[in-house]
This record gives sequence, structure tokens and C-alpha cells, in this order.
Amino acid sequence: MSKQPSSYLSSKLEARPRADGSGNGIFSLEPIRKGELVAVFGGVVYEWDAFIHLPERDRSLCIQVEDRLFLVPRPIGEGDYVNHSCNPNAGLSGQIGLVAMRDIKIDEEVCFDYAMSDTMPYDEFECGCGQPTCRGKITGNDWQRPELQKRYAGFFSPHVQRKIDTERREKRIFEQATRLANPQKFPTPARLYK
Repeated sequence: MSKQPSSYLSSKLEARPRADGSGNGIFSLEPIRKGELVAVFGGVVYEWDAFIHLPERDRSLCIQVEDRLFLVPRPIGEGDYVNHSCNPNAGLSGQIGLVAMRDIKIDEEVCFDYAMSDTMPYDEFECGCGQPTCRGKITGNDWQRPELQKRYAGFFSPHVQRKIDTERREKRIFEQATRLANPQKFPTPARLYK
């Protein structure tokens, strides 16, 4: 097996220990512009039934890329240490690309919200990001939160976006059926007659 890491990390970034001693992180060496590609995840794809038997470290460094499919770095590289934040400065572009959601300053840690990719409970944890928007606990259901769907629009993995779109479509169908079944209680808005 090659020793070259399976991920890509921009030359404007480096992995190093976090100042608070809570592990490694990815930090900017130069300013990064909004929309700039900062990392691309790589590795081997595992189906859920095999993935859940991997060592905890492997599972914690992976990214969910589809329903029940996980990309695990082989071998692990610097780009695999992108941490979670409830107030991220980076978001997903497709399944494996990571782009700056806003301008990033020198020495700023590059983080993304795992709600952008996770829909299963494989890496749930108590969050210590310290952000005012911190959710306290990170779960595989966070993608369902309306405030996150609004905040991260355009930065979800395609499989998560499909789930969001399906959930919204089903909600609209239910609301329309409820209005039709109870016209006195739920008058039909004028726009539906057009």
C-alpha cells in the first residue's frame, strides 16, 4: 500500500496540535478566500456492516459519503484531521471536497459541521467547540434541524441534501392533504387556485 495520504490538503494549511491540547487540527498558514478549496477527503469506502467493526480511530476520521457508505482514510494524512465546529468556516462541496464558507484568517482553525455529512449515529459526541451556537451534543440527526438546513444551504453532502429535499416534499404533501381533508379548519391559500 502506498505511503502517500489518500486526502488532499491545500498548501495554505497545516495539521498541528491544538493549543488547548485536545488533539490535532487544521490551521491556515495564509489567508483563504471564500469558496476556495481547502481539502479533499480520500480513502476506502466501507459499507455500514463492515464499517461498524473498524477501530474507533478509523471511524472518527472518516466521512459519510452516502446512506450507509463511509470513506475511511488509507493511509491517514494531514487532511484527515478537520475537526467539527458548530460555527464552521468550511463546508462541503460534493461528497468529499471542503471549501471555505467565508474568508479564513492566518492561524484560524479550519472546521466544518459534521451535520453536513452525517445521517447515522456512528460518531456522536459531547461538543466542546465553545461557540455561542454550540449544540452541546453532536448526533447523526442534526441535519434535520431547520436552523442548520437554512444556515448550511449549499454546503451539505449530496446524500444529506436528498434527505432534506425528501423531508420537505413529504411535509408539503402532508400539509396539502390535511388542508383538503379539513377545508373549514385549513382554508386553501389563494395561490393554490392559480
